[in-house]
Amino acid sequence: MKIMHGIVAIALIVGGGAAFAQAPKYPAKAVRMLVGFAPGGATDIIARLLAPSLTESLGQSVVVENRPGASSQIAGQLVARSAPDGYTLLMTTQTLMTSQMIEGKTFPDLTKDFAAVSLSATSPLILVVNPSLPAKSVKELIALARARPGELNYASGGLGTTPHMSGELLATQARLKLVHVPFKGEGPALIDVIAGHLPMMFSNITASIGFVHAGKLRMLAQTGLKRSPVVANVPTMAESGLPGFEMIGFFGVMAPAGTPREIVARLNGEIGKSLSRPDVREKFAAQALDPGKMTAGQYGDFIKAEAVKFGKLIREAGITAK
Repeated sequence: MKIMHGIVAIALIVGGGAAFAQAPKYPAKAVRMLVGFAPGGATDIIARLLAPSLTESLGQSVVVENRPGASSQIAGQLVARSAPDGYTLLMTTQTLMTSQMIEGKTFPDLTKDFAAVSLSATSPLILVVNPSLPAKSVKELIALARARPGELNYASGGLGTTPHMSGELLATQARLKLVHVPFKGEGPALIDVIAGHLPMMFSNITASIGFVHAGKLRMLAQTGLKRSPVVANVPTMAESGLPGFEMIGFFGVMAPAGTPREIVARLNGEIGKSLSRPDVREKFAAQALDPGKMTAGQYGDFIKAEAVKFGKLIREAGITAK
């Protein structure tokens, strides 16, 4: 009997080891990367810039899916509720976090309901206006807004987006009464500004620089404390009479909370490799995007710090969903 028990035990060990060895490696199928905005905005563009190189390095297709609406909360909820297996990811910005703060919602919480995977990029924004607007500088725009309080509208890709936060920061610092008009993505917002239905917006350089070069939009300023090389001839908001004005957008990849650490680490490493590729860096540079380089842990800490910063702005500016 002892011999039989020993044989059974060995068989179990060998069988278990074989089963472990035969466990499918990640990824064994296509990976979905959801974007919470309509096509054409910066978040969508960055996801599509990364997807081909990730497809190559992971050995499986990385498919970008647009699920716009509710300031990216629709896409955020879909990912947060997905199986934590690394096959459903979210390319996001601080919008998911700030829109939650503004609306007083608790789900999905960017700091709790997701596993931080990798920062992808950071970038300043630019203040753009329809060429028909009689303002060729920030000072002229402020004078126009003060002469027409409550009449000057500005577009954004949604509640809590970086363009929205930039508009609120302008209104607060310059003591203006501006009207925010949110869209389901930066792409649709830009279309309405270009068409002249709305006079202005803050926009990610990635999404709007082509329209500027085509003469369909006019740049007045950029939101970094230092000038971006891509728009080096454009003054910063601080140089335009608003000291300390800074708004930098960030873009990064998240997975559902509970995603295994080894999968998060694999994704972080592959995204890092993609961001180091000369062809990807060249494309990012052309769009004024600074590639991100953080461990998953550092990215998680970064998000928490951003939550504190934006929470303060929302409180001080009295931003509400109404």
